[in-house]
Amino acid sequence: MAPAKKAAKKAAKKGGRKVAKKAARKTVKKAAKKAAKKGAKKVAKKAAKKGAKKAAKKGAKKVAKKGAKKAAKKGAKKGAKKAAKKTRKTAKRAKKVAAPAPVAA
Repeated sequence: MAPAKKAAKKAAKKGGRKVAKKAARKTVKKAAKKAAKKGAKKVAKKAAKKGAKKAAKKGAKKVAKKGAKKAAKKGAKKGAKKAAKKTRKTAKRAKKVAAPAPVAA
């Protein structure tokens, strides 16, 4: 019976470890989600503190660059569209204003 007991103990230990690992993973995931929600700034700061400063900086820069590029493209498109709309509107208005002027004169 002794070896059976030993085996049971080992299994319990292993099982406990597995459960603990799973729980840890879950908490880590939850923490990551919370951190992500709080904003990547805090996470980046923590990562930088851990010694991944250069990598974090590089990564942040790359991401920022990509984001900026996309945003700039979107912004430019939006800006162009808005400007076009405005010019069209002003042109229409100008026509409206210009048309009745000679009649009044």
